[in-house]
Amino acid sequence: MGLSHGILTCLIEAPHSGYDLSKVFSESVGYFWHASQQQIYRELGKLETQGFIVSEIIPREGRLDKKIYSITELGKQHLVEWMKKPSEPDVIREDILVKIFSGSLVPVDILIEDVEHRRRLHLEKLSKYREIEQKNCPEKEALTYPQKLRYLVLKAGIRYELEWIDWCNEALEMLKDSPQI
Repeated sequence: MGLSHGILTCLIEAPHSGYDLSKVFSESVGYFWHASQQQIYRELGKLETQGFIVSEIIPREGRLDKKIYSITELGKQHLVEWMKKPSEPDVIREDILVKIFSGSLVPVDILIEDVEHRRRLHLEKLSKYREIEQKNCPEKEALTYPQKLRYLVLKAGIRYELEWIDWCNEALEMLKDSPQI
């Protein structure tokens, strides 16, 4: 997936300013695809040049004009064509795994501290996902088709965090049983 696909996905339901799009992105697609506001603005320019989105300037008295972006039919078609292609798993790029791999260079306490830090981060994100699940999906049977699709993505996020928490627990157990250097 490219950033462009994430942006187009966020524009399907409603047009947004760059600032609002950045917020929508971070509260939806941003849970599994990180992009800075700067990257989003750069990509908006590219998407507009390609004809996948259009912008409209909304004048505002006493403030800077607001630029609103909307997906075009060509943009929707581009997204559909991308969706028809089989998806491939992403390459794992986790710095903590490299640190553990070369961990014999440092005292085990350093690794333990880093794994404990990661575990806390995954617990926090799991908690956030559980809050979203409670708020948006209390009755799974009553979900609409679009809500079911979003719920499936949320469930993937929940499982991802649970797996990392399990790995952290296992790593901590092994590291705490390891001799200090």
